Amino acid sequence: MKAKYFCLLLLLCGRAPAAELPAVELRVAFPNLTFNHAIWFCESPDNTKRFFIADHFGRVSVLHKNAATTNAELFLDISDRKPHHGNSEEGLLSFAFHPKFKQNHKFYIHYSGHNPRRSIVSEFTVSATNADVADLSSERVLFEALQPVIPDNHKGGTLAFGKDGYLYLGLGDGGTVAGDPDNNGQNINVFLGKILRFDVDHQDAGKQYAVPPSNPFVGRADAKPEIYAYGMRNPWRMSFDRQTGELWVGDVGQSTWEEIDIIKKGGNYGWRLREGFHGFRTNDTPVVPTIDPIAEYPHNPLLSANTNIYGMSITGGYVYRGHKLPHLRGAYVYADYMMSSIFALRYEHGQVTAQGVLAHQAPEVKPPWNIVSFGEDQDGELYILCFDGKIRELVDVEKK
Repeated sequence: MKAKYFCLLLLLCGRAPAAELPAVELRVAFPNLTFNHAIWFCESPDNTKRFFIADHFGRVSVLHKNAATTNAELFLDISDRKPHHGNSEEGLLSFAFHPKFKQNHKFYIHYSGHNPRRSIVSEFTVSATNADVADLSSERVLFEALQPVIPDNHKGGTLAFGKDGYLYLGLGDGGTVAGDPDNNGQNINVFLGKILRFDVDHQDAGKQYAVPPSNPFVGRADAKPEIYAYGMRNPWRMSFDRQTGELWVGDVGQSTWEEIDIIKKGGNYGWRLREGFHGFRTNDTPVVPTIDPIAEYPHNPLLSANTNIYGMSITGGYVYRGHKLPHLRGAYVYADYMMSSIFALRYEHGQVTAQGVLAHQAPEVKPPWNIVSFGEDQDGELYILCFDGKIRELVDVEKK
């Protein structure tokens, strides 16, 4: 996310046709509810049809899966810890249910701590007497990563469980100043600029978690064993394709390009050597070859070729596996935070076979929606979280 305005780009924005991608519109999913800085959305995997919405300030609300609902109950509140400050990219950043939540009632949050500034992953359990309330006393801090003292950006933040049962965390390079001057993205002896992987069901000596033995840097004295992949600038939203198990990441660019990556174990995704497909710090020498993104889009609309996809700050999404939009199934849906635009692409046999704009915010809408995150329910349907306080869903233009 970037605190920049570019009304000119909004005015230039037009609809681009996309082969094999449907025409969609956005509809407010819960007309009777407004959320302050909602930043994460998920459904509990216990067949109770409950949605959980986390906000930047440290609160998680719960509501039942019903568009007509008028009430959201407070499930968790750590706002007294003040994880979010002003316009920072810190705060309560994501929420994940344990794969066996129905049996063990455990869930995990990633939030920002201060004095010292750090990223925190904690485990909680649900109250034994009320399934709609978290037990605050159950907190077990699993992991902490120190962050730079001054900057409040590039924290990444997504927590997600893979099909392997392990918990994955995406962390940004820590911000500092432009260009990752500490080279955190390429330094495999620091946590920042990485995708990390944890076994939350076991504990190694001196840790509240175990390092999966198949992590790629286990046993190396020069590397953090928790690292699964590296070379990230700011992985702002990552998700697993529920069908293939692939891990998709939207990595926020700096000067010119935003990128989309499919993460492989041990992969080096290039930052600060590269931004998108393009060289960034070309005087640096990679320890190992970098892996190209599968797609990129530019900040300058003149560089967008015929796709009309451009923006300033990617918001990673999901591969759509729902049923309401059959012509969208299998496409990766993502957005741009500043443009409030939603895009999609198809990636088949190692190449992008279709891409285009699914929906744009109308230029006259003020202030912008600022699409900060996507959510996925248990049916594979997608929801869009916007900083105007509304949660939206995609609607087939032909069937609405």
